[in-house]
Amino acid sequence: MTNRKHLAALIGLGLSFAAMTSAQQALAQDAPVEEQVVNAMNKVFGVHAGFRANHAKGVVVEGKFKPSAEAAGLSKASLFSGAEIPVTVRFSDSTGVPNLPDGSDDANPHGMAVKFHLADGSDMDIVINSLKFFPVSTAAELRDLFLAIADSGPGAAKPTKIEQFIGSHPSVPAALGTIATPDSFASEAYFGVNAFVLVNKAGQKQAIRWQMLPEKIVHLDKAEAAKRGPDFLMTELPARLKQGPVAFRFMAQLAAAGDDTKDPAKPWPDDRKLVELGVLTIDKAVADSDAAQKKLLFLPGQLTDGVEASDDPMIDIRNGAYAISFSRRNP
Repeated sequence: MTNRKHLAALIGLGLSFAAMTSAQQALAQDAPVEEQVVNAMNKVFGVHAGFRANHAKGVVVEGKFKPSAEAAGLSKASLFSGAEIPVTVRFSDSTGVPNLPDGSDDANPHGMAVKFHLADGSDMDIVINSLKFFPVSTAAELRDLFLAIADSGPGAAKPTKIEQFIGSHPSVPAALGTIATPDSFASEAYFGVNAFVLVNKAGQKQAIRWQMLPEKIVHLDKAEAAKRGPDFLMTELPARLKQGPVAFRFMAQLAAAGDDTKDPAKPWPDDRKLVELGVLTIDKAVADSDAAQKKLLFLPGQLTDGVEASDDPMIDIRNGAYAISFSRRNP
């Protein structure tokens, strides 16, 4: 799959659903930018009652997290105190289309959201994706990317809006070039595009980006993905869990001096140190995933003492956009 093929498919998908957008979701330029982003997604993917504006199709599973001894040296968070804690995890396809085939190019990047249920009754969330860095740097650029997709198509004047946008934003095809269709949610690696800061008991701070690494990465080529059933990822994971648990290594990529913590479209070098924070083990699927995921709200900025947001403004933007999407599917 080439980057441009993926973009062409996404444009076609967006045009097929753009007409479904309600008048109430029309873009208001005076609305907060978080709302403009959600409205732009609705313009591309359509409005589907009860579903997320993006990553609409998913499956919810449960398990536990056991921190490593090394994690406590980086952060004083109770998450890393040594005790095993329960987790709720949602895996998802990209786009706001709830019946998108799992093998579609547009189902990439896939998402993994984790809610750590801490001993004091609070939660900490991470929201990560299978692309290694974000396609754009700011909320305004994300909005404009979706608007460009919606305004492009076979009848659009050349160069199209999306061609113009890509021409001035090379990070878009570069980011899309890091994704592929997995044969299972359990055999994909997931990356945090935003930087966070770990604070240890001595007050020392370390900027990091999250990673969640499987026991083995297995990707499908486009032809093989197209042969799979439309819901193969959603059904494969619950079936796999009946045979035994699935494990991921929860990692922190440590920033070095000079690494950009504000721009999610700028990846850090691959040679940056990785520290294993612990092992996340998934052992069962929830009984009614569709009902469970409608009620779940994962916020990348929902943190705990010992874990702080960095200076990346997209963390707050994502928090706001997810909350807006949640309120619309649970009116």
